Amino acid sequence: MSELKSRKPANTAFKQQRLKAWQPLLTPKTVLPTLFAAGIILAPLGGLFLYESETVNEIVIDYTHCDSATSLTTLGDNLYSYKFTSDNTTTIYAPQYVANSTQTFMDNSTIYGGPINRCTIQFSIPIELKPPIFVYYKLTNFYQNHRKYVKSLDQSQLAGDNVTPSQAQASCNPVGVDANNNVIYPCGLIANSMFNDSFSNLTILNPGGVNVDNQVYFLNEKGIAWGSDVTRYKKTSMPPSSLTPPPNWIKRYPNYTEANLFDPSNEHFLVWMRTSWYPTFRKLYSRYDGPAPLSAGIYNIQVDLNYNIAAYGGTKSLVITGTSFLGDRNAFMGLAYIIMGCVCAFLGVVFLGWHFFRPRKLGDHDKLTWNQAHTMKQH
Repeated sequence: MSELKSRKPANTAFKQQRLKAWQPLLTPKTVLPTLFAAGIILAPLGGLFLYESETVNEIVIDYTHCDSATSLTTLGDNLYSYKFTSDNTTTIYAPQYVANSTQTFMDNSTIYGGPINRCTIQFSIPIELKPPIFVYYKLTNFYQNHRKYVKSLDQSQLAGDNVTPSQAQASCNPVGVDANNNVIYPCGLIANSMFNDSFSNLTILNPGGVNVDNQVYFLNEKGIAWGSDVTRYKKTSMPPSSLTPPPNWIKRYPNYTEANLFDPSNEHFLVWMRTSWYPTFRKLYSRYDGPAPLSAGIYNIQVDLNYNIAAYGGTKSLVITGTSFLGDRNAFMGLAYIIMGCVCAFLGVVFLGWHFFRPRKLGDHDKLTWNQAHTMKQH
């Protein structure tokens, strides 16, 4: 007769729930020093972070309505922000911009379906800026964190795999296929709404007060995306005749051919596909890593106005900034640390006063709820 298998758990500390455990006892001797230590550490650390953030030079220029500027227009104070750390600066001039019609993009490719406007922005840099310098575009009122928006893409298509029209429609609805049942490439709401304004290099008009025109600082558009994305996204092997560009890309890609097929390893595309948590965000467009610093003077930059941010009820801005060891200029982390340090110190003072004036004996059984209920019944 075979032995019956026992269902009793093995006699081990884990299965018999005999593992050693530790539970903190929240006594005044442990809580009060912890609160004061947190306040002493967090508040000065937040001050350091805030100071480092304030050392970052930054220029923000809102060019949302540049396409309607038929003549050189000076921007109002609400449309730009200059933040420089040095007091030894030259005169800071308000930015100006003007738009002119153009028939070709900056890479000399032809614009389909009529011309677009090219905005020339003129701004001043009052002090010498050392590289690296980063160029961002900033969008407001654009909700990339919407559930349907975030899910509207096909990872297998971006990885270079062939997808059927039904697969594209299921993953990328409502931007999966066109009226002829051709697969949209790349499909989805994220790709269709990709930011496609183009920025030129920086041109200085009078470096250091010397009238030397057209000195160019070349901006690098490589190395702006995550390395993992660059290796993960690959060009499709599907025939161009079965593919169609996203609807909002029609000016740049009226149709696909073997020579004119979008490559999803394009770093501007990869940066855009990393969706933001917030409705106001900035994304990296290019960077300046040249050996020479940006001299003080008046600069020009040109922007192809191909992105209709008005459809989303938002604004778009050019951001030129340096960095600290914490990144670009952002006071949030420093303020958060300072506030938390002050809150911990304040709570430590409150609890210390409470313990001093109304101390409670540890292990006092009279404070148990059932003892209190029993006492009330006796009375």
